[in-house]
Amino acid sequence: MEKSPSHSPAPVSAVLFDAYGTLFDVYSVGLTAEQLFPGHGQALGVLWRDKQIEYTRLVTTSNNGAHYQPFWDLTRAGLHYACQRLGLDLTAEREERLMNQYRHLSAFPENKEVLQALKARGIVTGILSNGDPSMLNVAVRSAGLDGLLDHVISVDAIRKYKTHPDAYALGLQATGLQARQIAFVSCNSWDALAATWFGYQTLWVNRYQLPFETLGTQPAYTGSNLRDVLALPGLKNLPLEGTPA
Repeated sequence: MEKSPSHSPAPVSAVLFDAYGTLFDVYSVGLTAEQLFPGHGQALGVLWRDKQIEYTRLVTTSNNGAHYQPFWDLTRAGLHYACQRLGLDLTAEREERLMNQYRHLSAFPENKEVLQALKARGIVTGILSNGDPSMLNVAVRSAGLDGLLDHVISVDAIRKYKTHPDAYALGLQATGLQARQIAFVSCNSWDALAATWFGYQTLWVNRYQLPFETLGTQPAYTGSNLRDVLALPGLKNLPLEGTPA
């Protein structure tokens, strides 16, 4: 794990994770897409995700949020656009199969062990996500993460998507902590950047060896998978909960 040269660490009392792309593999839907549209699965998965995020920004920044739609609806709209763009015949049956797959995205394999380790050390854990509550509840249950998360926070409560600062502020409200006491973990570089601007201690998990955003700010830490959370300053050497310090 790499540390930003300008970052001065503070003790971490809570770790909040982005959900889609960080805990759950948004591109795993490409496997189903490839079965339905041979030769187009990967392209569909990428375009679908890009349009989904573009729509979150569009409805947040336009007309003071008057056009807000839940994340599930934007996900479906993104699928429609991607299929039209790629010239794919999205029948009702194919649409429902892909949407059901999105509801049950594959979880990254290290999720459970990392959350278990954090809980054993007495660290508050949670999700802070664009996903609406029903999506997140299904994803958490499907991944077997029940009982490992103190908070499952959806921006749906305020009808504003990340990267709006009000979305990141939900983490402070849920935990009662200051931003500098919270590590925010995301595989999405735009998310890690905005969370850094907000004031979180950020860990960007660069699974795909990509460059970070080139806007002059770096995340506090950069890692390659979620296990790097356990190497954050102040977390690595914490005693297990219930054992002598």
